Amino acid sequence: MSKVMIIAEAGVNHNGSLELAKQMVDAAAKMGVDYIKFQTSIPNKIISKFAPMAEYQKKNIGKTESQLDMVKKIMLKPEEFTQLKMYCDEVGIKFLSTPFDLDSIDILMKLNMDYLKVPSGEITNYPYLKKIARQGLPVIMSTGMSNLADIEAALNLLEENGLSRDNVILLHCNTEYPTPYTDVNLRAMQTIGNSFGVRYGYSDHTRGIEVPVAAVAMGACVIEKHFTLDKTLPGPDHVASLEPHEMKAMVDAIRNVEQALGSPIKKVSPSEQKNMAIARKSIIAARDIKKGEVFTEENLTTKRPGNGVSPMRWNEVLGTTAKRDFVEDELIEL
Repeated sequence: MSKVMIIAEAGVNHNGSLELAKQMVDAAAKMGVDYIKFQTSIPNKIISKFAPMAEYQKKNIGKTESQLDMVKKIMLKPEEFTQLKMYCDEVGIKFLSTPFDLDSIDILMKLNMDYLKVPSGEITNYPYLKKIARQGLPVIMSTGMSNLADIEAALNLLEENGLSRDNVILLHCNTEYPTPYTDVNLRAMQTIGNSFGVRYGYSDHTRGIEVPVAAVAMGACVIEKHFTLDKTLPGPDHVASLEPHEMKAMVDAIRNVEQALGSPIKKVSPSEQKNMAIARKSIIAARDIKKGEVFTEENLTTKRPGNGVSPMRWNEVLGTTAKRDFVEDELIEL
């Protein structure tokens, strides 16, 4: 990757409306992100009718119902993802969606995506990972709710089924919506990369933009961040998402940090070369000095500008004699 990949996670913030999803595509195209990503699932295939809602879902929605009933209300129909992909192509933004079940993998594989995204909840799903690995696409895998042993087991399974680690990007993640800053544990992102020798990134669920920007400074090659057209809309994820103007601010900050990271080589930059003579000092006559007079610590000093004899040659200059007269504040010559 020549630059950080920024994924605007629309997720289910369209609330099941294709029209709202298309409005999110329009907004994402103006934010400068690389991809807009949705979530594809057949609710009955992934959620038991007895499965409870997560605590954050109850809190963010403001009521309690079965998780299945909640998800059914906010999912797009399988055939609508084809329309959504075509719309992304028209608008000029790249499309991604996360499959949450085996059938959804088949649905998305028909849409010519660049990557398959594995969500945190599927990192221990053997049949799912096996099928993901056999699709022949690079994989971006979130690692929320997991430890290093879970990640290693998932990577081994992907490799056993034909997917090289070179084609896997692991995203550090915390699945609380919103994530408390005290639980982000961003240094673990680097631990993941170092432990498994893979590219790494960060999927963020905090309220602000600071943590994704920090992740880029720490080497993340992918940033994924939820966004919404309106945080006050009903639904489980809106409150932990950015509105378009906030997302644009995050993108701009990431691109600035990306440029600022530069090279590990410490050198004088082109923009600051012109300042060297102005900001540095030279050896200067502290008072009038006559030709033949010995240079001493009493008749010499250091002052700007820095285009004369460097003060680092101080000891070399002391004890030599002036080859001509110098007036006070004049650059000395050897």
